[in-house]
Amino acid sequence: MNPEEHLWIIKKNTVEIVQEKELLRKIRRKGSLKVKFGVDPTTSDIHLGHSVVLLKLKSFQELGHQVVLLIGDFTSKIGDPSGRVKTRKPLSSEEIEINAKTYREQAFKILDPERTLVLYNSQWLKKMSFSRVLKLASHYTVARMLERDDFQMRYQRKYPIGLHEFLYPLMQAYDSVALRADVEMGGTDQKFNLLLGRQLQKSYGQSPQVIITMPILEGTDGKEKMSKSLGNYIGISEEPYEMYSKIMSIPDKLIFRYFRLLTDLEAEEIDSKEKSLSKGTLHPKEAKKDLARWIVGSYWGRSRAKAAEDEFERVFAKGELPGDIPYFSVDVSDSVDVKAPKGDTIWIIKLLELTGLAKTRSEARRLIEGGAVKCDGKKVADINLEISLGSEHVLQVGRRRFVRVGKRSKG
Repeated sequence: MNPEEHLWIIKKNTVEIVQEKELLRKIRRKGSLKVKFGVDPTTSDIHLGHSVVLLKLKSFQELGHQVVLLIGDFTSKIGDPSGRVKTRKPLSSEEIEINAKTYREQAFKILDPERTLVLYNSQWLKKMSFSRVLKLASHYTVARMLERDDFQMRYQRKYPIGLHEFLYPLMQAYDSVALRADVEMGGTDQKFNLLLGRQLQKSYGQSPQVIITMPILEGTDGKEKMSKSLGNYIGISEEPYEMYSKIMSIPDKLIFRYFRLLTDLEAEEIDSKEKSLSKGTLHPKEAKKDLARWIVGSYWGRSRAKAAEDEFERVFAKGELPGDIPYFSVDVSDSVDVKAPKGDTIWIIKLLELTGLAKTRSEARRLIEGGAVKCDGKKVADINLEISLGSEHVLQVGRRRFVRVGKRSKG
């Protein structure tokens, strides 16, 4: 495959390449490039939004290039200020270590481990002396830093900005210097940081990296960026049925955006499906089922994707309960509360919290008031409802979350 063909494959679905001519020149001169992707392990899960970049890295691997998965264990202690309206809460070393382990495992659901070099930026950032940090900081001005939309907004509204937050982009940029990266990948929200990497490499006498930005994937709500904190995410390690169900819940307008960014279907086939949908010869539900089969199958295999589809049809099309509802036993004697259990009964708010169907009591109230909670198939409307644990019940939140509850046996 010649360099022009490499470039054609790499360009698919990208938002911007800075600079395209440089990338072509690097491929011609070096053949195999060092492609960097940095991730801060601030949460435990990788979701389909992250996979947009990971799938592009997989394309680089298939073309024979070296992918460096850089775990930002040091930068995580500050946290990326991109898009933030306030300073991030720092993570502990233990939290970072646990998250980093799961990131590696999940990333290898997409990337080839044999072609992936996993590194940690604490290897060089932790060793930097204060004089070297000062030298690093001298390569950029406060005025340029304040040109960032997030910093500019916070400064104008008199929101606090920690000096350490100014250092974050510089540390991420220095990672490119330490690695001598040829290419750096990221979402469009990372463009400032990626461009700073180019500038810093020039300052350190290196050939500047090419930067490639990928689209930001909307979550299941169809509005906001996919994010675990917003609850609109689809994790790549979620069980097949959960993943399938969430994909089936996306708005129709996202169907073909997901097809293009999350599957390896040829563009012509996707375009054909889209035309069929617009003509009315393909129903949106059938298009989503096809999408869900593709995505679930790519992570779990065809047989488990088919089983997830069958289960979905059984639960939603036929109104039956899932076959693998988890069981939660309640010891009412341990549930001392403002709404204390009476005999074998327990307050519905407390029960939702105990089972994990709601993270907090205030969330449980909102779910009930929003009509999202059912008990034994009947909608719960009363936030003061007492549930008898003399018999087993099925609690349901939304369309996909079920728990069987019963009283814990003594002894």
